[in-house]
Amino acid sequence: MSLLGSLHLINARLPLAEGSPAQLYELTAANGFWQSVNPQQEHGIIRDHGSIPLEDVQLACSTSASRTIDLGGKMLLPGLVEAHAHLDKAFTSGIVRNDSGTLGEAIRNYSAAIPQFTREALVARIHKAALRAAAGGATAIRSHVHFPFEHGREAAFRLVHAALEARELLSGIVDIQYVLFVPSRGHTPAMWEAVDEAMQAGMDAVGGAPHIADEPEAYLERLFAIARKYNKDVDLHADETDDPQVQTVSAIATATIRNDYQGKVVVGHLCSLSAIEESRAAAIIDNMALAQLKVITLPATNLYLQGRGDKGLVRRGVTRVKELMAAGIPVATASDNVQDPFHPYGSGDLLQIGLLTGYAVQMGSADDAHTLLRMLSTIPASLIGLKQYGIKPGLPARFVVFDAQSPIELFAELPMNRWIYRDTRWLYHSRQLSEWIQHTEEVGF
Repeated sequence: MSLLGSLHLINARLPLAEGSPAQLYELTAANGFWQSVNPQQEHGIIRDHGSIPLEDVQLACSTSASRTIDLGGKMLLPGLVEAHAHLDKAFTSGIVRNDSGTLGEAIRNYSAAIPQFTREALVARIHKAALRAAAGGATAIRSHVHFPFEHGREAAFRLVHAALEARELLSGIVDIQYVLFVPSRGHTPAMWEAVDEAMQAGMDAVGGAPHIADEPEAYLERLFAIARKYNKDVDLHADETDDPQVQTVSAIATATIRNDYQGKVVVGHLCSLSAIEESRAAAIIDNMALAQLKVITLPATNLYLQGRGDKGLVRRGVTRVKELMAAGIPVATASDNVQDPFHPYGSGDLLQIGLLTGYAVQMGSADDAHTLLRMLSTIPASLIGLKQYGIKPGLPARFVVFDAQSPIELFAELPMNRWIYRDTRWLYHSRQLSEWIQHTEEVGF
C-alpha cells in the first residue's frame, strides 16, 4: 500500500516535549498522521547527505516522493491555536471610526455600520483574517460571530451564513469553531427563537457579554439552557471594563456550578479583576477555580481600550494572569480584534500576541517564554476542546516550523520564516505570503 504524504524529518526541536530543550528529534508521518517521534541518538545535529534543507520544500506539494527533510535545529510545534477572535469584524478600521478610542464608541459605531455589510464583504473579511492567522502558524481558530438581531432577522443571519460559507472556503487550511455572540439586550421571544435556529445552523458554542446585560443572571441562565440543549460549551466576554464594581465573573462561576458545567465554560478579558484589591481578587479567583473556569487574556485590545478616563497612572486592563495560573486555572492568550474600531493594529500573528503578553504580564525568563508558548498552543487547544492535537504517533500531522531554536529566541526575534504542514502536504512558507493567498483563491479554497 502506498503511503500518501510520506514525511521524514530530522534535526527538529520540540520545545513542548519533555526532557532537555537541547534534544533534537527525528519524526515520520504518513497518510496524514504521525508515525514516529523519537529523540535522535547522536548528540547535536546529524548529517544526512541525502536530505534536503527545509528551505527547499515546495509549496502545497505532497511529500510522497521526497527525500528526508533537514530542519537544522528549527522549532516544530503542533500549530498555534487562536482561541478568541472576531474574524467578521477584522479589517474594518478604515470604514468604522473610533475617534475616542473607547470601547463604548467602538460598539456604537460598529453596530451602526452593520446594515451596510454585504454577505460577500463579510465572507471576504473572514477569509482574509483566517488566512493571515494561518500564515502566522495558527492551525485552529475559535471566532465569535456577532448576531445583531437589533437590526432584524436578515442582518443577524447574514453574519451566520457568511461565517459558515467562509468556513467551507477555508476547509483544508485551518479549522474554525464559531461562538454565537448572543445580544446582551433587547431580548424578545423572536430573538431567542432565532438564537436556537442559529445554533442548529452550525455554531460550536454559545456566548455573549453578561456584564453589559440589563439582567446578567437571567441572561446567563438562558445561555446555559441553550448550551445544555445543544451540548455546547459556553464562551463569554466577561467584565471587559475598568470599573472595579463590575465582577460578573462571580455570577458566571455560580451559574457554572449550578448547571453542572464545570470545565466547559471559557471567560475572556476579565479586565476589572485587575482593578480591585488583592483580597477580593483572591476570593473571586478561588471561586473561579472551584467552577473550573478557563480564561483567555486579550492584551492587545485591552491595553488599547481600557483606562481611557484615567490620568497619570493609567489602568491597562490586562487581567491577573499569574494569579490565575497560580490557582490552577488554565490561561491562554489570543488576538481578539485585528484592524477594526476595537483595535486598529495587529495582523493575526499570534507570536506578536505572545510577545505583547510577555510585556504586559512581565514574563521574560526562559521559563516564562515556555509558558507563553503553551498559552498559544497546548492551553488554548485544551480550552476549545481540540482532541486530536499534538506531536505524537497516531495524531494528525498538522504543524508549523519556526526559524528559531528556543522559545525565548522565538519571541525576541519574531522570525518571519515559517513553514506550515497539514495532513499530507506543505501548505505555506512565509516567503510567499501574497502568492499563497492568491493561490488559495485560485484553487477554490
